[in-house]
Amino acid sequence: MNGIEEAVAVVKKKQHLRFTRINGEHLDANLESVFYHALFLPLLQFISALAIALIIWYGGHQVVSGFLTIGTLVAFIQYAERFFRPISDLSEKYTILQSAMASSERIFNLLDTHPAITSPERPVAVTVKRGGIEFRNVHFSYKPGEPVLRDISFNVAPGETVAVVGSTGAGKSTIISLLSRFYDIQRGEILVDDVNVSDYDLQGLRRSIGVVLQDVFLFSGRVDENILLGNEKISEERMLQASETVHASGFIRKLDRRYATEIGERGSSLSVGQKQLLAFARALAYDPRILVLDEATSSIDTETELLIRDALSKPLNRYSSYWAAPTGWKYG
Repeated sequence: MNGIEEAVAVVKKKQHLRFTRINGEHLDANLESVFYHALFLPLLQFISALAIALIIWYGGHQVVSGFLTIGTLVAFIQYAERFFRPISDLSEKYTILQSAMASSERIFNLLDTHPAITSPERPVAVTVKRGGIEFRNVHFSYKPGEPVLRDISFNVAPGETVAVVGSTGAGKSTIISLLSRFYDIQRGEILVDDVNVSDYDLQGLRRSIGVVLQDVFLFSGRVDENILLGNEKISEERMLQASETVHASGFIRKLDRRYATEIGERGSSLSVGQKQLLAFARALAYDPRILVLDEATSSIDTETELLIRDALSKPLNRYSSYWAAPTGWKYG
């Protein structure tokens, strides 16, 4: 066995031990939850039966003695049953309550987490004006000792279209994340309009970059709401123009209520190609200085891809800069 095989065997053993530990903790937590649920419900039923038995025993003596009527005794028995019924229903929801408490704990931990990347106190620039991009000797790794990008340098001039083509895991999506400053690099510089991205106002920088991803997320709501995303500064005219530019207006006009049509969670009533066209319309409606495509046509048909290519060729004179990162596209 050579050194590489030994290292792989060690990693597999560590991962197996880690999986066994986590799986064992999960099993213990589930068994504890089932145990308390199995104990609480029978105990509650026993107390309920005991209470009714005591009412019958004491009330029966009162009825025989003439101090109580049978109707009053029956009423007390029904009151006791109704008293314990909601408590019994609550015990049935104990497992759900435990799951909800665990989920809420994770949610509040996330809400209490302070962002590691923030805007500088005095930003050099608020928004992108022209859209020129420069990566200068960029080194980046998600984990120390495992570099993803090594000494990456390239320039994209304002108004220029560039394609970054590479195999899966080559770092194309990582470049997009670094451009939007979702992560900070370890070495080098990323410049937009000759200003380091770390010197920009964070929200202003990200508003200037339109991103269309491979997996489009649409919210439960109307078509126009998914394009505007609550931005009141975008006029209806601009929204319609963006839809026309990317050829999304064609299928929108065929919908029952056009732009007021409800499309369901994640756009369940639309095809993959239609979702992609809405994502393009959403990006262009925000009038970005930089447009980023991350394998935006990998899951759509040839006809829709041709429409998107046509859409990309139209607004080049209107927008300052486009930067695309799909796989398998050729420009020229």
